[in-house]
Amino acid sequence: MTEVIKTIYERRSIRKYLDKQVDKQTIITLLKTAMAAPTAVNCQPWEFIVVDEADKLSKIKEECKYARYNAPVGIVVCGNMKLALKGADHELWIQDCSAAIENMLIAATSLGLGTVWIGIYPVQNRIRMLKKVLNIPAFVTPLGIVYIGYSAEKKEPRNRYNDKRVYWQEYEPKRKHRSKDKPQIGHY
Repeated sequence: MTEVIKTIYERRSIRKYLDKQVDKQTIITLLKTAMAAPTAVNCQPWEFIVVDEADKLSKIKEECKYARYNAPVGIVVCGNMKLALKGADHELWIQDCSAAIENMLIAATSLGLGTVWIGIYPVQNRIRMLKKVLNIPAFVTPLGIVYIGYSAEKKEPRNRYNDKRVYWQEYEPKRKHRSKDKPQIGHY
């Protein structure tokens, strides 16, 4: 198994962090990996807001009950609609920014850091809250927050391969398999 594949399996959502800062150069390295992500027509619609001041992080945690982890850094990944593609391809900004987030998650894991991705878009009250707290203009949409820090918990690597979710050549609509019923996450 290659180191990259091993790192992908080791990447887990970490929700408990040590009281230890992440240095600025490491954060910049993670931002560089994010910006190395694939992007439709090379439009690069992403923008990043690094939040590492305790007061600002506390405000986000206070306002967003799904973001109340003790990570020392939060990187808000946003799509700038002035940079996004126009017309039918406009929504590809979501894929571009998601690829940037995934690059950061894997890179952080390879550097010995823990991360958790907090979904913001398309939940309007989360979007409004972040726009207010971080002074984000109307033409910029926050997609998610990546919390980063040194993990205070250990999780085993995992592979969630499920051959019942794989089709070869074409979809088989009559295939029977159980779907997972996931609880709805409440709105606040």
